[in-house]
Amino acid sequence: TLSSSSAASDVYKRQGDSRLICRASKGQEKVDVNPGDAGRALAVITADHTNEESHALTAIVTELLEEDGFYVDGVVIVPNDEEQIRKAIETGVVGGVDLLLTIGGVGLSPRHHTPEATLPLIDRALPGIAEALRSSGQSAGAQDACVSRGIVGISGSTLVANLSNSRAAVRDGMATLLPLARYVINELSS
Repeated sequence: TLSSSSAASDVYKRQGDSRLICRASKGQEKVDVNPGDAGRALAVITADHTNEESHALTAIVTELLEEDGFYVDGVVIVPNDEEQIRKAIETGVVGGVDLLLTIGGVGLSPRHHTPEATLPLIDRALPGIAEALRSSGQSAGAQDACVSRGIVGISGSTLVANLSNSRAAVRDGMATLLPLARYVINELSS
């Protein structure tokens, strides 16, 4: 798995077939990653309004997914509304993405509805991955990571994961999630 800290040193080049190749560090060696090798991904960011932070999250999520070999179908920003979040998740699942990330709406505030929107769509829960995300957040110094209500599970053939919406939580959560996501996606496709 590629580290998010290597992003600044990544070199992008065009191949003859117009595919973008990302050359990223993995330890001391360089590894070529073709976008899409890991599968297709969609991110759903929940926000009460579009602002600089939601745009920054869009860039971070896209960068980290592409760095890890995912083809990013898109990043969608929806209001903190349970029905709209559910519809965005359903659209990704029906569209056949391999990984669907939701960013935001996993806290204790009355306006946070992401887990409630996600849970009815989950066919098989993966609580171990959700716990790994909370644990890695706490290890990284996020005192409130243990109160995240985010869930992870499989809907159809799509891995769905809820992440918190701070930049640090997204970077840390994806560093934990993406190696596990590759494993789950490979298991689902075999």
